[in-house]
Amino acid sequence: MNYRFSNLLGAPYRGGNLLIHENELLTPVGNRVTQVNLTESTSSTLPFENGKQIRTIAVSPDGRIVLSIDEDGRALVANRRRRALLHHFSFKAPVRVANFSPDGKYVACAVGRLLQVWKAPGLEKTVAPMELHRTYGQCHSDITAIHWSPDSLWLAAGGKDLCTRIFSMHPIEGYRPPTLAGHKEPLVAVHFTTAKLQESAGLIGKETPHLYTLSRDGALFAWTSGDDAEDGGNDEEEGSDDEGGSGSGSSSSEEEDEEAAEGRQRAAEAAPQHQQQQQQQQQQQQAEQSLTFAGGHWKLTEKHYFNQRGAKLSAADFQGAVGLLAVGFSYGIFELLQLPDLTTVHTLSIGRERLSSLAFNSVGDWIAVGSAKLGQLLVWEWRSETYVLKQQGHYYDVAASAFSPDGAYLVTGADDAKVKVWTLANGFCFVTFADHAAPVTAVQFLTSGHAVLSASLDGTVRAFDLVRYRNFRTLTTPSPVQFVSLAADPAGDVVCAGSQDSFQIFVWSLKTGRLLDVLAAHEGPVVAMQFCPAAPLLASASWDKTVRTWDVFNGKGAVEALEHQHDVLALAWRPDGKQLASSTLDGQIYFWDPHEAVLQGTISGRRDIAGGRLRSDRRTAENTSSGRCFTSLAFSADGSFLLAGGSSKYVCLYDVAERVMLRRFQISHNKSLDGVLDQLNSKYMTDAGALDQIDDEPSDDDDLLPPTAGGGAAGESGLPGTGGKRAPAIRTRHVSLSPTGRSWAAATTEGLLLYSVDESLVFDPTDLAEDVTPAATLEALGRGAHLKALLMAMRLNDPQLIQHVVLSTPPAQVPLLANQMPAAVVPQLLAALGELIPQTPHIEYLLSWAKALCMRHGAAIQASGAGAGSALPALRSLQKALTRLHEDLAATCEGNMYALEYLCSAAQAGQEGRAAEELEPAAAVRSPVRRANGSAAAAAGSSSSDGKGEEEEGSDED
Repeated sequence: MNYRFSNLLGAPYRGGNLLIHENELLTPVGNRVTQVNLTESTSSTLPFENGKQIRTIAVSPDGRIVLSIDEDGRALVANRRRRALLHHFSFKAPVRVANFSPDGKYVACAVGRLLQVWKAPGLEKTVAPMELHRTYGQCHSDITAIHWSPDSLWLAAGGKDLCTRIFSMHPIEGYRPPTLAGHKEPLVAVHFTTAKLQESAGLIGKETPHLYTLSRDGALFAWTSGDDAEDGGNDEEEGSDDEGGSGSGSSSSEEEDEEAAEGRQRAAEAAPQHQQQQQQQQQQQQAEQSLTFAGGHWKLTEKHYFNQRGAKLSAADFQGAVGLLAVGFSYGIFELLQLPDLTTVHTLSIGRERLSSLAFNSVGDWIAVGSAKLGQLLVWEWRSETYVLKQQGHYYDVAASAFSPDGAYLVTGADDAKVKVWTLANGFCFVTFADHAAPVTAVQFLTSGHAVLSASLDGTVRAFDLVRYRNFRTLTTPSPVQFVSLAADPAGDVVCAGSQDSFQIFVWSLKTGRLLDVLAAHEGPVVAMQFCPAAPLLASASWDKTVRTWDVFNGKGAVEALEHQHDVLALAWRPDGKQLASSTLDGQIYFWDPHEAVLQGTISGRRDIAGGRLRSDRRTAENTSSGRCFTSLAFSADGSFLLAGGSSKYVCLYDVAERVMLRRFQISHNKSLDGVLDQLNSKYMTDAGALDQIDDEPSDDDDLLPPTAGGGAAGESGLPGTGGKRAPAIRTRHVSLSPTGRSWAAATTEGLLLYSVDESLVFDPTDLAEDVTPAATLEALGRGAHLKALLMAMRLNDPQLIQHVVLSTPPAQVPLLANQMPAAVVPQLLAALGELIPQTPHIEYLLSWAKALCMRHGAAIQASGAGAGSALPALRSLQKALTRLHEDLAATCEGNMYALEYLCSAAQAGQEGRAAEELEPAAAVRSPVRRANGSAAAAAGSSSSDGKGEEEEGSDED
């Protein structure tokens, strides 16, 4: 029962600003923050929630502290690396922009037209986590962009008053913030230039730019700071009271300054030592500031205009280290420009909707682009022109979900007529099928795990191949119908779908695609169907208050009809096939023996799921009757508990044997959604509806967060009563449990919420003595008692300690420890190995552990079956980790194999070429030698032949 939130799928981006710190991308998703590791291709959602939609996030320079601020100005301060919530804080007003200073000591926040600078929070929990340092109120309208100077001593702020102002971090006598005007549209970005960019501007003969300002109409202004006179800066350093910090001071002002300095010196001598140190630091900081922008005036040196055929500039980001400017437009066009000459590097069209946010990484190679309207998030590497990350969530609500048989993948279908398949190990979608023409209502994996079935309101059931990623079968009916339910037999040969308008069940053969039968007995829409896991029976639920069982394979039609008092909304088979659960409109859950048609018991869940009041409800949450029913049911792998969800903010977990609720999960605390609050404030209710839902604000109020609209595409039509700012209602449309029993998913308004077992919360004090401590475990490990240390670590159930002991065991002792290991702790050790494999390079060593444990305890693992002490979930998690590792290694090895083949062939060709080159001069040298040797041999042969003839003649004469 120790389930807790682990990840959010189906919605990679919902609005707000993006950030890249080192190799991790931080993106707001509703009222949560998701961080994506771009090098390891994994994503995880931080386990805390803001009160409403997150509008602004900020990360400290060291990456430890993350500050998330919602649309009401309420902030959360969290330790990002430890995933721990530290503080709650309220700015009392909406915050549009927030930035940490480069030195990490301060946080600048744009609170309306005020620029507030706070001391950065620390990692310790304190009563007052943030302390206000200064407030600047010179702006006349809301601030939309701020930026720190590289030395953390100056702040530039631009807003809707079409001006940019330069503020000093610490007070400087006589300094008044200059106002840089000239833009015709609100500011989108401001940026202090770096020394490298200033040097590059000087090399091409341009004046040194100190500040860039960019407005919504695509106007980029370059500003330069300079002194009016040589003595102006000196007078300003002495503390002149001139507005601009320039001009010559009189002798009387110099005398007054000297007297003031003497008075400050006497006061400093009388102050305590720590106050003197603080004053010295402030004086040193003021002296440093006076050397930069305190003296002199700002002047406009350059103007650049760039636009894309009338499209407004919606997002921008500067990268000072490389000198790049990234801009995004309202028509989905993204452009990359090189500063200071403003030459175009890349132009890319991402879509047709507005780009909401852009962000560079620290090196300048990666650019994160987000579109809140499409829910699209991508990271572009501009040097190689490749995608580092490309993800897009469902445009509308997720309607159905299903786990794969091995629990490694999850398929979702949504109202946007798309089917997506997700990898649970990294949280990414790796394939999207867009073949349907209407909302998808049901999805299911085949038993083999290599294909996915989906039913849609377009009247088709489609089968998708996960090997070739194609639609290999389309099942249709003679007359058009709308399908709302789907079921496939355990063998994967027969597919059934229930219709919404004709009240019929259609049966097809998946191999041939031929319609086998049409079952007609229901008098209402068939909203749920499922095959019995242990018998050839099909159960179907309908709004006609019945659940019917069918013998599809023998063609006998309806077998039994289970009568209910109200409309049936959902059903689920227990994995052993001996029990059937069904939920009705009055909030009841019925448990049936389907073979004998006997009611075994009921659960009244009306009070359990009740909660939350819609803004349109005329009754309170306690008295309303809407939403008090379950629309989706799911049994656990062992059939011991039942998961139920419906049109409410709760998901309930029931014990099947005792008929009691074990736990209730609240799927969201996001107050931006309707139905989260139990009580509404009457002063915000009017005759026209809720005050915050009346669309009376200007259209350009906020481009960072799109207006939330409920009801799918109807909210986009602009018709009275269908659009505006109507918030979507919180609800759970489908729940599904993993076959491993270690996780479950809920298809909600915010996306697909994934809950996993948190074994760190389990503490079993059995056989736990006083001497079983982490220190004693490390001491035993140091003595060489590896078995004792491993048993003590598993008894303490400390994952990090278990991993440390496992990795500290010598490889030669692994088979011995596996033989001596008690069978009761083998599942826990296998689960620890499954979690450790993706985190360490010692793959062969961990595989030797797994092999030794399976060889020694294989019989005990098989005998445990699927009970409470089964090792099946641990084995499946281990298999999932090994499968992912095998895929990564296979791709790497395949690439290396081709590279090695190329290198070998190139080396061989080179050797042959060198051998041929060496043979040519040798042959040329040997040819004259051969000719000389041949002539000498011929001469010697002729002389020998003459001698022989003479001897023969002499012998004849004798």
